[in-house]
Amino acid sequence: MSTVPRPAPARTAAAGRGETPRPARAAGPGTGRRVLRRRTYEAVSGYLFVAPAVILFAVMGLYTVGYGFLLSFARWNGFAPHWDWVGLQNYKDLLWQNPAYAPRLHHAAMHTLYVMIAVPLLTVLVSFPLAVLLNSARRMQGLLRSVYFVPYVTSGVAVFFAWQYILQPDGAVNTVLGSLGMGSLSQPQGWLGNPATALPTMIVVTVWGAVPVAMLLYLTGLQSIDRSVLEASQLDGAGWWRTNVSVVWPLVRPITSIVVLLNLRDSLQGFQTFLVMTNGGPGDHTNVLGLEAYRLAFLMDLAPTLGLASALGWLLFAAALVIALINLRVMRSAT
Repeated sequence: MSTVPRPAPARTAAAGRGETPRPARAAGPGTGRRVLRRRTYEAVSGYLFVAPAVILFAVMGLYTVGYGFLLSFARWNGFAPHWDWVGLQNYKDLLWQNPAYAPRLHHAAMHTLYVMIAVPLLTVLVSFPLAVLLNSARRMQGLLRSVYFVPYVTSGVAVFFAWQYILQPDGAVNTVLGSLGMGSLSQPQGWLGNPATALPTMIVVTVWGAVPVAMLLYLTGLQSIDRSVLEASQLDGAGWWRTNVSVVWPLVRPITSIVVLLNLRDSLQGFQTFLVMTNGGPGDHTNVLGLEAYRLAFLMDLAPTLGLASALGWLLFAAALVIALINLRVMRSAT
């Protein structure tokens, strides 16, 4: 019976030179202390670097949110030395109980609902075709992308004042309509002065400012689609319209959810456009919930109270949270 020969032990470099190999040096008692000291120094350095951001967030974020939440249960005009604790009375006054505040809030909520429906819908209907056309452009794509993105990077207040000038009774819109023989469509009071056209005009201006970001999101999604998928649909006989409706549109559905969520949030909580251009007028025909919260805090003639404004702000936060959860559920079901 044959036996398998054992391999010879490997010779170390020291043994090859005829030297006795040195044993491994054992770690001394001071090595652990040095490692612990170094780790402690690194941890303290890291904490010191992040401390300013943490303190700023704690003061401007957590403290402000907590302060505002407590203020929503009190009545305070911003000048009195003490609060008057009223519990849920602020919420009751806003929703149904106080005849001075509840009707205004109901009108503002209805206008906000119109904006929340129209702005996301029109933004998607305008931005997706623009992204498709821009994606198919062979020349000057970078220039066109920059031109379409100009409304977003331009100073908001300057743009709003420019829109005010364009929409005045003697502004550019009425002038162009008159020169085209459609003077019957012009508005002698201005497009923002007529109660029937003020809110639709504000919706158009809001969509104009929301389209650039949505278009770039769609353009990013279109450029990430595998070309073989589009080529396969064309080989199957699908035309341009059928390809974009049946193939491209389902693939960019997650981007559509993001665009809708962003515009719903801005439509629910944003008020800068309405404040600068109309301040809720004419009458209260362009008053929205965000602007109403601002008015309750600073502009109300009837005993301004920061408690009511804070309560309305938390109602808006709850509505935004519900919308975000619904959108998250829709995105999960879509994927």
